Formats: sequence, structure tokens, C-alpha cells
Amino acid sequence: MGVSIFDKIQKDLGPLGAISHFGHHYFSYPILEGDIGPYMTFNGNKILNWSLNNYLGLSNHPAVRKTDSDAVDKFGLSYPMGSRMMSANSHYHEKFERDLADFSGYEDAFLMNFGYQGIMSVIESLVDHRDVIVYDGDCHACLIDGIRLHKAKGGAYYRFNHNDMASLELNLKRATKLSAQNGGGILVITEGVFGMTGQIGKIDEIVKLKENFNFKLLVDDAHGFGVLGENGKGTLEHFQCQADVDIYFATFTKAMSAMGAFVGASAEVVKYLRYNVRSQIYAKALPMGYVLGGIKRLEVLRENPQFRHRLWDIAMRLQNGLKAEGFNLETTNSHVTPVYFNKDFTQNEVGNMIIDLRENLSIFCSVVIYPVVNKGVVMLRLIPTSMHTYEDVDYTIEAFKKIRAKLQNGDYNFAIPLRSEIYSN
Repeated sequence: MGVSIFDKIQKDLGPLGAISHFGHHYFSYPILEGDIGPYMTFNGNKILNWSLNNYLGLSNHPAVRKTDSDAVDKFGLSYPMGSRMMSANSHYHEKFERDLADFSGYEDAFLMNFGYQGIMSVIESLVDHRDVIVYDGDCHACLIDGIRLHKAKGGAYYRFNHNDMASLELNLKRATKLSAQNGGGILVITEGVFGMTGQIGKIDEIVKLKENFNFKLLVDDAHGFGVLGENGKGTLEHFQCQADVDIYFATFTKAMSAMGAFVGASAEVVKYLRYNVRSQIYAKALPMGYVLGGIKRLEVLRENPQFRHRLWDIAMRLQNGLKAEGFNLETTNSHVTPVYFNKDFTQNEVGNMIIDLRENLSIFCSVVIYPVVNKGVVMLRLIPTSMHTYEDVDYTIEAFKKIRAKLQNGDYNFAIPLRSEIYSN
């Protein structure tokens, strides 16, 4: 008799599941309630929230909310039914695609239901077993899973060190040799803004390598779209290198505060994707509320640059203030603000620090530990938005000074309280 897969699951819940007995609904799967914004309710208390990707505050913009409401009133949550290829296309879906292509500067765009599934399927459809992928080592899990699909087809891949052009060049040499043997091509994958570290990808330096190597470049710009560039068109506008990026991918879950994603490319490539991206052609079409809401969000984004300017104003005040107090933000050069605490932490210290932040200092932010960051490192990631205030920033810096002092004094090194002692829900 073989081993039951359920027996294995019970013995190993994974690194995050292993703490679920005391972390569920607090450290993992927390429930935030109230209007989306800087202040929400957590565990029965009002908290200052630095953990929402509502970059430009569009989630509660009056025109956006009205469009969302009107769309649901008119179409409900079901229309259109079926996949777009078979029965659920609409003039609105196609208008949204034209708007996205125009904004991003590509010949055409393909609308997708989800970012994670979308980019996985785009990667899988673009390459076959003869092709070689070369990717940045800090790429998001969705990109890694797309590469895994490539691996499942027998495809080869090489990983280059994060934002390291010498490492990329070395691996492009390897990929060039192997792809020539296989009769395939090369796809380089990176991100516009790396959402965990906040570092902007070196897209301008990557495209220069096209002078010596034959490859196509895919950039996932989830955190740059709507935020970077003179007009908010993203990382490619920031570097003025849009013409040299072959596949551009972005989600609506960040700057546009919505669901969905799109891929921009030449008309020929987009036509291919429309008929080959499995996560779309075999899935129900994006409901009309998200389509009309997306059209309105893009319109508001384009016509209101002050939202973007305000975001950067808040981000710079936050980052400059933290640096002035000696906090380590490492390599971030975007709005994403990671604060690193370098110490050989115990689980108790990390847990009690977060409890203190949330329960006593009324601040909610994401905590990131190994294996996402190196052992002995804890990152508190702050996501500034255009809705935050200077007062929010200044209060947060003072709160971080307090928890740092407690860490240094060993004040958090005691048993984490029982669930009943900290959980109100």
C-alpha cells in the first residue's frame, strides 16, 4: 500500500501552515474591515493601515464607486456568460483593450481575468521545449510558476542574480548556446518594480544587451503601472525604453485597485495570445462590472496626475524620515518601503513585535520572514498611498523607533500570548 497524500499533508503543513495553530486570523489571513483606506478595523480596533495596494486611492473615488455600482445594477455579476472566445465577448471588453494599448504604448492589448494566472499562462504559451528562459532570481511567485510550466514541457531555464547585468550576460551566453542546439529562442523575464524589495528593475540596461544577444523581453510591471513615469505609464516610460520591451504585463490590483490584468505587445503577438492563453480561453470572461470599472479607473488615472504626485510625496517623506532615524531600507528606489531588522530573531520576538505594533501602537503592516528573506532578517513592508497623510508618516516613524528600542532591549523575548488573549474575533 502506498502512502496517502493526506497523511503527508497532516505531517507537513509547510512553513506558513506550521504556525497556523496560533497565527490564523492574526499573522495570516487577517480580517480588515471598513472602507478601504489608511484607517480600517482590525481585531476590533481602529488601525493605521500600511498594507494595502490602493496606491492612488481609486478604490473609494466617487466616480469609480458610482461606475462600479451602476455596472452591477445594470449587468449583475454574471454577464457576460462563458469564455470570451465562445460566447462572452463584448464591445466594452474590446474598448478596454484599446484604451490599455493606447495608454501603455503598444499596438494591441489582451484583457485578462487575473494577474497571477494570466502571467503564468502567457509564459507557458510563448515558449516551448526548444526555447530557453532567463529570469531574474527575485521574480514573483507567479513568474516562477510560469517557468515551472515551461519546465514541465521539458524546457530549459537559467536564473540570473537579481538586477545583476554581469550575471544576466553570463546566462544569456549559456542560453544562446543551448537554444541554438535546440533550434529555439530566448525569453528574458524580469519585473518593473520588485514588490517585496521596492527595487526598480534595470530595464534600461537589459535592453542594451539586445545589441549583443538575440532575445525577447517580458516585463511584469504590476507595481510600476500607473505609478512610474511622467504620465504614470509605468517603468518603461520611466526609462523611455518601451520600444525595446516585447511583452508588457500589468495587473489592475495595485494602482487601479481592481481585479484583472492585461498584456501589451505587437498586434501579431496579441493575436497569438488571444488564441493560446489557456487560463483565458477556458475561463469565464471578466464580468462587466470589472470591465466598466476598469475603463473608468484608467480614465481617472490619466486625468488626475495629482494622485500619483501625492503618492510619491508621501513615499519620500516616509522613506527619508526612516533613513534619517537610521532604519535600513536597503535597495528600494520606488514607493514600496521595506524596513529591515537584522538580528537572530526568535519566533517569539517576531510575534510579540507585531502584536505590539497592532494592539498597542495601532499600526498594521506586513511582516516578512524566512524563506522570503534571509534567515535572521525580518522585514516590515510599508505600502504608502496617496490617501496617507504627513501625520500618518510621522506617527509611524515614532512607532518604529519604539519597537526597535524594545527589540534591542530584548523586551519581546517572551512566550507569544494565547489566542484568547489577543484575538477578539
